[in-house]
Amino acid sequence: MSPVPFRLLVPALGLVLLIGGCSQQGGHASDAAKPAAQASADAAAAQDLDTYRQLVRIHNDEMATTFGEKIVHDYPDSAAAKEVQQTLPEISKRYHENAEKSRLAALWLYQVSPMSGGTQSTAVIYTSKPVGADKVRLVLRRHTQWGQNAFLFGSGKGFVCKGTCTLPAKVDGKAMGIKAFAPPSGEPALMIKDDKAFIALLEKAQKITLTVTPRDDGKSEELVYEVGGFDPAKWLPLPKGRK
Repeated sequence: MSPVPFRLLVPALGLVLLIGGCSQQGGHASDAAKPAAQASADAAAAQDLDTYRQLVRIHNDEMATTFGEKIVHDYPDSAAAKEVQQTLPEISKRYHENAEKSRLAALWLYQVSPMSGGTQSTAVIYTSKPVGADKVRLVLRRHTQWGQNAFLFGSGKGFVCKGTCTLPAKVDGKAMGIKAFAPPSGEPALMIKDDKAFIALLEKAQKITLTVTPRDDGKSEELVYEVGGFDPAKWLPLPKGRK
């Protein structure tokens, strides 16, 4: 193999040096941009931190949680993130607890209305599971003539229950039986036999699960009621002398 003439090596060597020089210049440019990028990130973190402080000051736990989590996620090693982490866990916990309380309270519907020659006060909650158009209502009712009742009200042909039946139940995970009976008038309902005991149980519970068998298909199903948001003060009492 013949040696490459020196006159051909010179231009090639110059090209290599030129490429190396450009690469070094590019590295210097990248290094110079780092402080500017860091300054921009610090400014953004400081702005979000200022917003977070204002939200904490006005007790807006929802937005404070959102901004606090954003700061910790976007600027994990910043002074802003360190400051936020001092207060965010407590604020976030309080926000989620209050949001859950509001959700549970919103599951209940309270109403006072005329009904069959008297006045009734009802507290109603629908099943959380199963979902769909045929959800079964759990109704607490006080009527000026009929007194107090607790019952399930569904659709279709009602429920399988001969005489007095016992519904398998779980109250906050504890298994028990709830005695019930079908109304003689034929409504698609199940009346709780001991309404006073059931309501006292409900007032202390978070979740009640009742197993029923609809007549339509004869298949047992679990009805789940998240009752923890019940407010007895919104369910008006009977006039004196009624039970």
